[in-house]
Amino acid sequence: IPFNAIQNPGDLQLQEKAWNAVCPLVAKLKRFYEFSLRLENALRSLLEALTSPPYAPMQHLEREQALAKQFAEILHFTLSFDELKMTNPAIQNDFSYYRRTISRNRLNNQQLEAENEVNNEMANRMSLFYAEATPMLKTLSNATTKFVSENKTLPIEDTTDCLSTMACVCRVMLETPEYRCRFTNTDTMLFCMRVMVGVIILYDHVHPVGAFAKTSKIDMKGCIKVLKEQPSNSVEGLLNALRYTTRHLNDDSTSKQIRALLQ
Repeated sequence: IPFNAIQNPGDLQLQEKAWNAVCPLVAKLKRFYEFSLRLENALRSLLEALTSPPYAPMQHLEREQALAKQFAEILHFTLSFDELKMTNPAIQNDFSYYRRTISRNRLNNQQLEAENEVNNEMANRMSLFYAEATPMLKTLSNATTKFVSENKTLPIEDTTDCLSTMACVCRVMLETPEYRCRFTNTDTMLFCMRVMVGVIILYDHVHPVGAFAKTSKIDMKGCIKVLKEQPSNSVEGLLNALRYTTRHLNDDSTSKQIRALLQ
């Protein structure tokens, strides 16, 4: 509808129809944007709990399994949301139409009721958020980087070791037949794969040389192989996340084998 309305700016009936269709969608986008801010705070609290001295990452994950599960749930949601966002370009088109309409009304000194819900300032912030290819993942990556830079007394390894340990646990669960046969449905497999990819991406953003270097504590070859053994329709989004949202894949330190696996 918004596309037709853009094509026919003089058709007031069409404009009204498009506006009424877009407003509930924008309200929903606002809720997800606000939720991303809550996730950012939650992630910081979880990282604090899972990296604080005197325990090693594996001890933390064993002692605080409920927190580790919560961290995994956040990553699972994040990758699920971003996969849907990447395959739905209408989100940005609808939001652009909304912003154009409120700008035009401001010029005409009109204020529409929906503006009380999403005013110009909020629309600008949301626009930056949804302009990202993977907005939720970007939020978590930034939050993890910020957590490391703000906690200067905490060795960076405490954070990266927590992430690499989680990646290892997921990989082992996925590649070991005796564990895998306990998965009663494909959703559990997908959950594991999303969490694994999520922690790899966070590790790659935080670690000075990233996840793909030979010195990395993540077995990237093993992780990519596990993904590639699954049906392509269920993992293509995850492989794309590794290709396009990591920081160090194209570094010279990344082996040709790993690059070839992600071609």
